[in-house]
Amino acid sequence: MTPICLPDAMGSIAPLATIPPLLNSLNLLNWLSLLPAALTPDWFPPSHWIMVGLLLGFAILHSGLAALRVRGEALIGARAYRVLFALVSLPSAGGLITYFFNHRYDGLQLWQLQGASWVPPTVWILSAISFLFLYPATFNLLEVAAVAKPQVHLYETGIIRITRHPQAIGQIIWCVGHSLWLGTSFMVVTCVGLIAHHLFAIWHGDHRMYQRYGDAFLAVKSRTSVMPFQAIFDGRQSLKLSEFLRPAYLGVMAFVFGFWWAHPSLIRLTASVNW
Repeated sequence: MTPICLPDAMGSIAPLATIPPLLNSLNLLNWLSLLPAALTPDWFPPSHWIMVGLLLGFAILHSGLAALRVRGEALIGARAYRVLFALVSLPSAGGLITYFFNHRYDGLQLWQLQGASWVPPTVWILSAISFLFLYPATFNLLEVAAVAKPQVHLYETGIIRITRHPQAIGQIIWCVGHSLWLGTSFMVVTCVGLIAHHLFAIWHGDHRMYQRYGDAFLAVKSRTSVMPFQAIFDGRQSLKLSEFLRPAYLGVMAFVFGFWWAHPSLIRLTASVNW
């Protein structure tokens, strides 16, 4: 779950408005008002706790469904399980993203670098790089959309030569760039939660791949690394630039530039969700 939200232009790709009304009906703020004052100081207002809860809920749903994939596909089929995964993950991610955009400046302003000339292009560059890591799934769009039968692929080409867990690395890069821009305690809380989820996902992903592929995965693991470029630097892997000349990467870059162009409309769209 990683939105782009860049200098003075923070919006949601497609905020799913079904989630905020549902959570509002739970009177979260009323429940949070029962917390001791020590847990809700001025620098850590209730919105921080709500974000922690949203991140935890998304992590449980997303990783939980990933853990149940083998059993779920055996029960209802690979395509149906992919649809179920999307029906659960996308609304929860949409609510989380919408809440993030609407509360990104909550809490303390820990640092303020938005006036520095080098910051906006740095944030944009880091965001573009992060999406190149975040979405290797675009290589198999038909499987993502459940048009083709979804499969779990074991490979060590392209971005996997750089890091075995590109989504985790992309998330960390995204957090660095957006923390640099926002500088709020709310952003720090969000990043801690996102990175914690992805650190768990590194272990969980390796565990699931080992369960599925056994020694074949261990062989791939021995030739790759989690730390970017580590396997290349120590000679276990070699970088082949030709493997990056794929339409999927052009699609990711087109998405980044398209999102930049659509920012004003997306800001208004997100602000229209009263949550």
